[in-house]
Formats: sequence, C-alpha cells, structure tokens
Amino acid sequence: MLTGIDGSGKTTAARDLVLASRQTGEGALFLGNYAGRRTMALVSASLGVRLPLRLADFVETVVRTCNVLLSHCRARKFRGLVVMDRHFHCQLALRSMHGLPRGRFLPFLIKALPPPDVVIYLEIDPREAHGRVIARGTDTERLEDLESLHRAYQSLPEFARIISVPATGTPAEVLCRLQAAIGIVRVNAGGGSAAGVHAEANSHSSFTAKEY
Repeated sequence: MLTGIDGSGKTTAARDLVLASRQTGEGALFLGNYAGRRTMALVSASLGVRLPLRLADFVETVVRTCNVLLSHCRARKFRGLVVMDRHFHCQLALRSMHGLPRGRFLPFLIKALPPPDVVIYLEIDPREAHGRVIARGTDTERLEDLESLHRAYQSLPEFARIISVPATGTPAEVLCRLQAAIGIVRVNAGGGSAAGVHAEANSHSSFTAKEY
C-alpha cells in the first residue's frame, strides 16, 4: 500500500508497479482508495464556496471508506500482487494537518481489516512535490499545506510501522526502489536472504527500507 503527500507520485508509482509485475508474468491488481478531494476542490472553486473542514472531512471519509472496503473485497478474491493507492492513513494525516481529532472509526478499521504486507510512504521534499503539482496542472496545492501534511504523516502512530522510500528521481528510479522494498519484505517473510538487494536502514541518500 502506498501513501505520501500530493505530488509524491503515488498513483504513477502504483500503476508502474502493477504494470511491471504483469510484464514478468505475475498477476497484479491496482486499487485506488480515493476520497474525492480533487473533485470537491474543483466543484468548490467553480461555485465559489468552501466547505467547512469538518464537513469536508466527513464527505472525504465516507467516500474513502467505501473505496477501501470495496478494495479489500476485491483483494480477497485476487491471487497475486495487490497494490493499493492510498488508504485510511491518508485521511488520518489530513485530519492531523487540519487540527481535527483522529476519532476512533478509522483507527478501528485499520486494525480490523486485513493488514497489508507492507505500507510504503513515498518520501519527497514538499518543495519538489509542489513543483510537480504545479506542472501537472490538474489541481492546486499550497506549499505550506504540503509541508504540514508531510509533518502530519510522520506524526501518525501508524508511521512507526511504515517503510519510507525516496520518491525523487524518474518514475523508473522510483519503481526500482519500490521493487527492492517489496523484494526485501518477501525475503524476510520467507526467511531467506536479501542478496542482491541494496538497502541502507539509516540513509535517505539512496534506496531506503527504513522502519520508523
């Protein structure tokens, strides 16, 4: 499962990972757990209104919860690699960024639903992420909001069990890091060795499989 601030390349990385897996003959499934934030932002901008934070969070939570539950139903029936783009961690980070309480419902669902084999945070400098958002031109994000969201993710209690992978560089470079991270998780789960896979547990200068 992939998380990260806007502009970190979550969707691109998830789709690339699925495509690469399929090209090797492995079954792979892409599942997007979106909250409708971009659609709501566009509608609000066109109408000249802005939803109160709590109301916006409620709508986002309902949409994301429906998508996550549907994704888990589809994942149960699929044999192969399942890549989820976003999850409840994203909503909890948004709540933290806006100063809203975590609540009990989303943390309960995170514990109640089948846990992913690995949760990956695509780490990127908010300034670079902001540049990417501006370049794609499909939505707008303030730099200070991206910086706040980055801090919010790192403040989550769940972040202690999340693997951080650098999202800088080309999509191909990010894909290689993700494949290496997944390879390490699979090796550890199988009790084998990680020969040929480069991982530095305390450095973000290259591929990092650091558990916070």
